[in-house]
Amino acid sequence: MDLNEIKNRLNNLQAKSAPRGEQKNLFWKPSVGKQTVRVVPSKFNKSNPFTEMFFYYGIGNRVMVSPLNFGEKDPIAEFAKQLRQTSDKDNWRLAKKLDAKMRVFAPVIVRGEESEGVKLWQFGKEIYEAFLQLAADEEVGDFTDVATGRDIKLNTVGPESTGTPYNRTTIGPSMKTSALSEDATEIESWLETQVDPKTVFKKYSFDEMKEALQEWLAPEDEAQEGDIIDDEKEEEVVAATPQKNYALKTPAPKVSNADKFDSLFEEEEDDLPF
Repeated sequence: MDLNEIKNRLNNLQAKSAPRGEQKNLFWKPSVGKQTVRVVPSKFNKSNPFTEMFFYYGIGNRVMVSPLNFGEKDPIAEFAKQLRQTSDKDNWRLAKKLDAKMRVFAPVIVRGEESEGVKLWQFGKEIYEAFLQLAADEEVGDFTDVATGRDIKLNTVGPESTGTPYNRTTIGPSMKTSALSEDATEIESWLETQVDPKTVFKKYSFDEMKEALQEWLAPEDEAQEGDIIDDEKEEEVVAATPQKNYALKTPAPKVSNADKFDSLFEEEEDDLPF
């Protein structure tokens, strides 16, 4: 019996079944001001501490992780691909809106909070590119090395400085190299006690994602021609109704919207692995 493998399985199982409150404690984000973190080598990918994942935001009023992260079929990506195969500008605009957004996760130790162990810091393309540029800089190199790596200094400003509702964080390497910790046992614990980001988020089935997309494209409460609308609510309903229904511009016999939507996935579903 491989005891290390057994421990890995246990850690993953506990991460999947942890209550939401405990899962939230896995994540960390910078607060306004200056902080220092150390990016820790990933337990799950020795060659790269960064995990790229793709998410959908605002479809069905939920955040959904793309099945492509797990090498599985993604109905939303397939639909966007179908849209791009047309020459209709509105279909291309919709396809762009449907593209999954990349978020990157890195295991970090927050200096001054070492007792809390490894946290997952998630960030976007700008910070990710900055990290990659640091690694490519010969004067910096492998800042995750447990013996000769570098802490990373963060400077975060709030909305009053960014002019947006969001904070903005910039990063820079410490001038001096240092060990991850002076305690070898602590280092070993940090390297082994990590959570794989891909085990944290709920996985939606192909059909669940397809249904969410269909509802987003044509909400059930959308006003249709011939519907009876309360005069007092007419202005609100009209304002909330999309100006145009998106559909693929392909000649076909007249069928229901649901049938049109389902037909886009008939070929893809035949070879699903589940």
